[in-house]
Amino acid sequence: MKRKGGTRRKSRSKLTRPPRKQGKKDITSYLERYEEGDNVVLDLDPSVHDGMFHPRFDGNSGVVTGQQGDCYTVEINDKGKDKTIIAHPVHLTTV
Repeated sequence: MKRKGGTRRKSRSKLTRPPRKQGKKDITSYLERYEEGDNVVLDLDPSVHDGMFHPRFDGNSGVVTGQQGDCYTVEINDKGKDKTIIAHPVHLTTV
C-alpha cells in the first residue's frame, strides 16, 4: 500500500501558531539579513509558504553558508549527516 500525503502530512500541531501570534508577519522578518558563518535556528512560520523547508528540520540549528536568491543555505547536522537546507529569512532566527 502506497503512503499518501506530502511534506505537510501529520504536522497539524507543528504547523500552527498560537492565537496571539497569528496574523500578518512584520516586514522586518522578510528583510532580515544574515552573513556567512552566522548561527541560526530553523523556525518554521506556517503562514509563509515561500522558502519553507521540510517540517522534520524544525528547531534544528545550523550555520549560514550562502545565499540563493531571497533564501539562505544553511548547513545542519541531522543524525550524523551534514545536510544543506534552503530557507527563507522568515523561517530563520538568530541564536
